[in-house]
Amino acid sequence: MKHDIEAICELMHECGRSIKDIDRATLQIDSKAGHANFVTDYDKKVQDRLRSGLLSIMPDAHFIGEEGTTQEFSSKGKFFIVDPIDGTTNFIKDFRASSISVALIVDGIAELGAIYNPFLDEMFTAIRGQGAFCNGKRIHVSSEPLENGLVIFGTSPYNEELSERSFKLAYSYFKKSIDVRRTGSAALDMCSVAAGRAELFFELSLSPWDYAAGALIVEEAGGIVTDIDGNALVYDRKSSVLARNKAAKPIE
Repeated sequence: MKHDIEAICELMHECGRSIKDIDRATLQIDSKAGHANFVTDYDKKVQDRLRSGLLSIMPDAHFIGEEGTTQEFSSKGKFFIVDPIDGTTNFIKDFRASSISVALIVDGIAELGAIYNPFLDEMFTAIRGQGAFCNGKRIHVSSEPLENGLVIFGTSPYNEELSERSFKLAYSYFKKSIDVRRTGSAALDMCSVAAGRAELFFELSLSPWDYAAGALIVEEAGGIVTDIDGNALVYDRKSSVLARNKAAKPIE
């Protein structure tokens, strides 16, 4: 597995360079279903490169990506679950808070996760049972309680029916923490929890490619990841996500 993750990270570095150094004048943008749900030609190009590269590293695996995939997840076998550019709106606006996310699920269990922020050149990685790392340095969740912590949240912008509940919950956390943050990349938000930069992250609706790698990284950093009701995450459908350290108790 160590050899595999090294090859995967090399591939992600290559893809990261391609999205960091783009000619923005040539960027092609299309809309998908849902409010403010966009896809660019680079999302598709990066996914195609990841698909070919990952399946050459592990030919017996299946591939599920955000853009145009028809592969169905199964609890049996190996599956790469990939978001080629998590934070596409940030990418379009040159906000520089986007990431590439790759998870390997084996027989329904996350075994490997990698998330790369090319704008900060930070590679977060985890192998089940071996800890979490950022650029090769071990990372841990913080031990701060909620009142001494930062809370990061996502607004589930593609699901407008969740907007009011999302902001009400964010306000509740705002009153009980130091402050709240909103970055636009769930994968990077979960890495921030894993690295002890924030104490809790929540979002009411995410797809498996948004959280599969990040959830393992948080858990291997000593954190806890469930859905908003405390249930285990699934990989065959959308889910809410709550990632935190052990001291930051969620609001019920």
